[in-house]
Amino acid sequence: MPSKSFHFIFLTQYYPPEPGAASLRLEAMAQELTKRGHQVTVVTALPHHLGAGNKRQFRWMVKEQIRGINVIRTWIWRVSPQKRFWWRLLNYFSFVLSSAVALRAFKRPDYLLIESPPLFLGITGRWYAKKYHVPYILSVSDLWPESAIALGLVKNRLLIALTKRLELSLYRDASYVSTVTEGIRQAVIASGTIDPLRVLFFPNGVDLDKFPQVSPQETLIQKFGGPGKKIFLYPGTMGYAQGLEVIIQAAKELADNEKISFLLVGDGPVKQSLINQVRDEGLTNVFFEELQPVENMPQYFAISCAVVVPLRKHPLFHGARPSKVFPAWSAKVPIIYVGEGEMADLVLNSGGGLVVSPEDGKALALAVTRLANMTESEWLQMGYRGWAFTRDHYTWQHIADEWLKAIGPGVGL
Repeated sequence: MPSKSFHFIFLTQYYPPEPGAASLRLEAMAQELTKRGHQVTVVTALPHHLGAGNKRQFRWMVKEQIRGINVIRTWIWRVSPQKRFWWRLLNYFSFVLSSAVALRAFKRPDYLLIESPPLFLGITGRWYAKKYHVPYILSVSDLWPESAIALGLVKNRLLIALTKRLELSLYRDASYVSTVTEGIRQAVIASGTIDPLRVLFFPNGVDLDKFPQVSPQETLIQKFGGPGKKIFLYPGTMGYAQGLEVIIQAAKELADNEKISFLLVGDGPVKQSLINQVRDEGLTNVFFEELQPVENMPQYFAISCAVVVPLRKHPLFHGARPSKVFPAWSAKVPIIYVGEGEMADLVLNSGGGLVVSPEDGKALALAVTRLANMTESEWLQMGYRGWAFTRDHYTWQHIADEWLKAIGPGVGL
């Protein structure tokens, strides 16, 4: 137990039941802090992102408790993921304003943790921190505006300049900056705005108990090709950064291989485009499934020969660590990582999968064929190596221990 109990307020636009890496990571952080005797309150938005219902009912604020954590949700302007970026700014700034009202209802915490992106939430967080003299921790899960520029989402030079200035000033004023990848950590340090000793590391991880290895369900096997099929799974957000066209390219290369199929589970702005590509190419080896609750995912891992994790080819993604890798390894399923950099090194070092070049459909098809043709013993060993690597380095408990030690005496164990 810590020598003193601290109160943390988490300010984040995304929290369960919203899907996504940031949502799951923050809930895990909240749970781990609570286990160690600290108090956590979450200020977040009403469900609005992928998987949220279509019914629009105006509610200003809702209070609830999720697995022992007090959660206050405030109104947000819901915008379709297919809308242009300027519409999404309305979404971001509506929560910037509504969350500011919610924060004023609380007693002064010991720490305010602000999740970015969206970077604009830092405006609210810093205002609150200064007004009430609260040290804040900026949790950076994606470099902004760098990532938006790389994906072509932001091209306006004035907006880029303003957001870059905001980014650097938030680093400068933070008590700590917490990062999810080594690449982001190094970029924050290289900005020269904060002492490197105050740059923390809280990477994506997993609760091994939530993603166990389970027996495959016959109904799912039948739904996606039938017995004897080797299913290669992509689970999660179908967005621009993932470059999921590479899976369609690989499916074209393997169209004549009757024992291999691809399954994409999730939702996102490019899903309909991918469905159209599959239809136009006349492919029968690619299936799509709706976004699933987290608790359903072990069943999808169970029918999979491997989980395919692609990212586009861009230097920005060299420092990426897609969160879907660790749940797959928790279920003892190998990975095919289609990318470069930090996660590619982790996959190779773990021995829990294969790595191919980004945006290379032919190389992915070869890796898929290699895994599909493995002996059962070789396949089981690869899955076990990924699981053991995760157990030793990427459980939430291990990650939280190291993070709290870095904050300082009295907050940690």
